[in-house]
Amino acid sequence: MKNDPAPNPTLDAMLAAQRIAFAPVMFQVARVMRNRGVLRALQRAGKGGRTAAEVAQDTGLSAYAAKTLLEASLSFGLVELPGGNGDRREGQGGRGTREGEERYAITRIGLVVENDRMTRINMDFIHDVCYEGMRFLDEAIEGGKPAGLKVFGDWPTVYEALPELPPKVRESWFAFDHLYSDSAFPKALPIVFERRPKTLLDIGGNTGRWAIQCCTHDPDVRVTILDLPGQLEDARVNVEQHGLLGRVMGTPIDFLDHGQAFPTGFDAIWMSQFLVCFSEADITQILRRARAAMGEETELWILDTFWDRQENEVAVHCLHGSSLYFTCLANGNSRMYSAADIKRCIEEAGLTVDAEIDHLGLAHTLLRCRRRDVPAGKRA
Repeated sequence: MKNDPAPNPTLDAMLAAQRIAFAPVMFQVARVMRNRGVLRALQRAGKGGRTAAEVAQDTGLSAYAAKTLLEASLSFGLVELPGGNGDRREGQGGRGTREGEERYAITRIGLVVENDRMTRINMDFIHDVCYEGMRFLDEAIEGGKPAGLKVFGDWPTVYEALPELPPKVRESWFAFDHLYSDSAFPKALPIVFERRPKTLLDIGGNTGRWAIQCCTHDPDVRVTILDLPGQLEDARVNVEQHGLLGRVMGTPIDFLDHGQAFPTGFDAIWMSQFLVCFSEADITQILRRARAAMGEETELWILDTFWDRQENEVAVHCLHGSSLYFTCLANGNSRMYSAADIKRCIEEAGLTVDAEIDHLGLAHTLLRCRRRDVPAGKRA
């Protein structure tokens, strides 16, 4: 019987460090294995696996390409040698193979890379939006500007760039953005509409998805989207497709011009995945402008993904990884915040949080805020 090796923390740390060193290679191998059909072929083969020659035949790859990808994927955790008891030496490939003709089977990690929607969208976002620009992270941290955005063109932030980015980049950006918000919107709608607001200000409404869902949920509500002109045009197209131009309007604004007041007279104000797009100082100023626009009974709702409110390490890992996108490509000065950070900004803006609901959708928390100078009992 083969004994398991004794624990070796030093070796474990060395392996973890090498995984970091080769992480870009690992990422690209996983992406190519997925996109070129290798993982799909192995999934179809089941536990018995396929040889490199068979994978080459299945996918149209050369024998060299199939063998190289499969061998690398042994170390990267995407495939294993069935029946080989983990021995990766030549000729130890398991049942029914000749010397040097190992059979490769997909692992649980490989199945996730192939089939999990969140993993697919995250990988596409990293590859299409972030990969080239992340080379300039050091410059972004030094200068407080999104230095990596230069790989696409000359804009101050990604938000001005969005309408002009290449189609595949836009597709991956919006898929990433919508994946998380779409999972939370259905849970948030009945909460926000419990008091039946007739008017709602959607700050940073982007493509209008929340506004459209509001109008579908409540036939009487009217929504105003406050955003940059380019985003308002995207929203207008989507709103028109849903026949809602009479109930959803757009108002252009520069969020970083803190002299521009927000429109007033709304029963509810909504911010979804919005505040993370700004520095803490700008968040406080934006919230002060929101407070100035609020009546005594206006509710301000903030829906966002806070890393300190997550239930598992997967969510925390994704949020911490996403933070550096903001640093290097989005704006140079924001990140994925903790709830404690945002609540501090809320208090500094003269607001108070009077309700908190965690674990909506994939990773969201919903905060309900009111003006601090209005006693809770005075609200209807």
